[in-house]
Amino acid sequence: MANVNINTKCVQGGYHPGNGEPRQIPIIQSTTFKYDTSEDMGKLFDLEATGYFYSRLQNPTCDYVAAKIAELEGGTAAMLTSSGQAANFFALFNICEAGSHIVASSSIYGGTFNLIAVTMAKMGITATFVSPDATDEELDAAFQDNTKAVFGETIANPALTVLDIEKFAKAAHRHGVPLIVDNTFPTPINCRPIEWGADIVTHSTTKYMDGHGSCVGGAIVDSGKFDWLAHADKFPGLCQPDESYHGITYAEKFGQAGAFITKATAQLMRDFGCTQSPQSAFILNLGLESLHVRMPRHVENGQAVAEFLEKQPQVDYVSYPGLASNKYHALAEKYLGNGGCGVVSFNLKGGRKAAEAFMKRLKIAAIETHVADARTCCLNPATSTHRQMTDEQLAACGIPAGLVRISCGLEDKEDLIADLAQALAGIE
Repeated sequence: MANVNINTKCVQGGYHPGNGEPRQIPIIQSTTFKYDTSEDMGKLFDLEATGYFYSRLQNPTCDYVAAKIAELEGGTAAMLTSSGQAANFFALFNICEAGSHIVASSSIYGGTFNLIAVTMAKMGITATFVSPDATDEELDAAFQDNTKAVFGETIANPALTVLDIEKFAKAAHRHGVPLIVDNTFPTPINCRPIEWGADIVTHSTTKYMDGHGSCVGGAIVDSGKFDWLAHADKFPGLCQPDESYHGITYAEKFGQAGAFITKATAQLMRDFGCTQSPQSAFILNLGLESLHVRMPRHVENGQAVAEFLEKQPQVDYVSYPGLASNKYHALAEKYLGNGGCGVVSFNLKGGRKAAEAFMKRLKIAAIETHVADARTCCLNPATSTHRQMTDEQLAACGIPAGLVRISCGLEDKEDLIADLAQALAGIE
């Protein structure tokens, strides 16, 4: 559906039923698939034919939904994973191995930071973290001869910094490696990183794409634009024969458009099994069908809440790129023309005590670890996800004890503001 608007792709992309076939994406709830001959199945194992043999690798329902996400992002191929964390790991590990190096923005989700800095380090993959505000010279200095990828988030969680995608893409390409961008918060409705130079896009589909707190999931989209063979020495996994698949060279057999996702499926999904269930993919697709309708309301509510909080005497500062006063406002206007997301972070002057009092008084906003949901939710890291840290430790890592992250849902913005106002009024 290349010639239709993104709104139509949300509703009808990915799955195109034939005469007499189900109008809605069918749930193929089967672990395995039957074939008439061993030769027929053998062609699948040799990657000589398309089809399905075991749902740990691929499933039709998941592939229909992945195809829709690929259309939304403007990519050539995509796959679903069991979570957003799995998507980021697969996207990186698909081109990295022991002895590789990654350049990553320091302003990313804490779980992803730990994945790269701790877990992947145990696998022999090192990383250099750079400020999202790094100059071209500082970026270039972070690269090593063994660098295989650059990673960042369009809008960082929870810092809400905006990545200068073009700058990071140009740096990556100067050094012959792809830029991988996690586009979870804006979704392709509000930003399509591939249009700005990104090569691989990832998502936690658990968030806005699902939008209703129903299913954990992730997605990887390949732009099909990175020339792996032009940098064959850096990417032997794609550009040299894979003996576990009869000597297939992915970049040669499947080209730029299909090599990355084919390898991630044939190798990583085969060996790690981080697959999304067909039922979860079906529910995800229901969320995708309304994504273009929901995102403007999330942005509208986020903007209204941010503007309200910025004026309150109990609030030290507000982080939201839609605010004219925000450090990343100019980048937001460049990359997020329709607005970013509904997530707002703000710091209360009274610190931990003020945050605890504020959270207790909330009536509409629920206290949850979740974000990007139809229902508004709120979190104070100091008393939840980061409660083992002292106030001094929190301040050192940029998460002051009074910081609150609110994810504005689809409720009426006046009701959300009234709830926040009464909660703020209860702070002594």
